[in-house]
Amino acid sequence: MLKVIAACGSGMGSSQIIKMKLEKVFKKLGIEASIYHTNIGDAKSQAANYDVVVCSDSLIGTFANAAAKKVIVIGLKNLLSEKEIEEKVLEKIVNVQ
Repeated sequence: MLKVIAACGSGMGSSQIIKMKLEKVFKKLGIEASIYHTNIGDAKSQAANYDVVVCSDSLIGTFANAAAKKVIVIGLKNLLSEKEIEEKVLEKIVNVQ
């Protein structure tokens, strides 16, 4: 089971939306995942404990250390786009495994 963290600036609305969209995409693709959503500071400190971090493109740089430790970091241009989320999950998770 994948451990996934969805992050946004405050840990409220955007990260919750990302989490809900991820749940739909993972279900569609048959991927078992545990998804947690939080703010960027909390996510940065916990990222190494997760397999995947999902955030907006503008926050990707925050997770450079996590990416160096083999954590998959996915940046999104449009947080509401299930299509973009699915494409990036297929590219960065499914096709890598």
